[in-house]
This record gives sequence, structure tokens and C-alpha cells, in this order.
Amino acid sequence: MRRKDREIISNDEILNILQRSNTIRIAMYGDKYPYVVPVSFGMEILNEKPVLYFHCAKQGLKIEYIEKNPNVCVEADTFFKVQKTEHGITTRYESVIGFGKCEEVENQDEIIKGLQLILEHYGQIDYPLERCKGMVNVKIYKIELEEFTGKANPVEE
Repeated sequence: MRRKDREIISNDEILNILQRSNTIRIAMYGDKYPYVVPVSFGMEILNEKPVLYFHCAKQGLKIEYIEKNPNVCVEADTFFKVQKTEHGITTRYESVIGFGKCEEVENQDEIIKGLQLILEHYGQIDYPLERCKGMVNVKIYKIELEEFTGKANPVEE
């Protein structure tokens, strides 16, 4: 990282940014170009590393690319504002980049856990999954991040 003064080295701070993020973007290997898609997600921490869960339709380009190559890059960020400084204009933000393998969750208990983590992430803790009529039309995937870094240019007080 070129700007070491913006690097976040604390795992707790990086995980906190992920927990406060609304969306993750998943980059995968496409046929001709990289392919990036934003998804809603849920998260748990295992062995001090984030495990991200997301849901999607049972078919589509994302699934095709993951099946060809499960190695993915994940990005999450929070944009605060653009601000004038004595040196010019800067953007205030925090972000996380992570790398891992994406795999379909096939165990029914883990599918339920993944869906519950997604609901919890968006403050819907009490929503009964049995009311989700579309559950038969979705797949659940998880990404265990093996490597991750954080970067921030926080708002000055």
C-alpha cells in the first residue's frame, strides 16, 4: 500500500468496517473481462477471519464464473464526503479489500445460518425465514477471506 498513513492494520477495525458496510462487491474471473457484482451479505468471524454469506438466483453469470474459478476479491467501503483541505480536495472514506474462495453452501443448517446472518446484518433479526416464499429460488454462497486489508481517510474533527 502506497499510503501507509491510511493503512488499517487492526483486524478489529477492519472487521468493524465490514460490519458497518451495506454492500460488498465481489470481483471474479470472467471470460474476457473481470466481472464485479454488488451483493447484500451477512458475516461471521471464524478464527479471526471474516466469512461472508450472500444469496443469489440459481442461475446466472455470477454462478458460471464462480464454478469456473472460485477465487474472488471482495471490496466494501463507506463513503463519508468530499472535503476541501489546505492541500486541495480529498475524499473521506474507509474500505476493505479481501481475497478468498467462494463456495456454494449445500448443508441445510448452514443455509439457514447464512440467511439468518444476512437478515441480522440488515437489522431484521426477528424475520421468520419460513415467510420467505422465494427461498426455493435462491442459492447461498460463502466466502472465507484468507487475506484482507483496510484503508481509511477519516473525517477530521
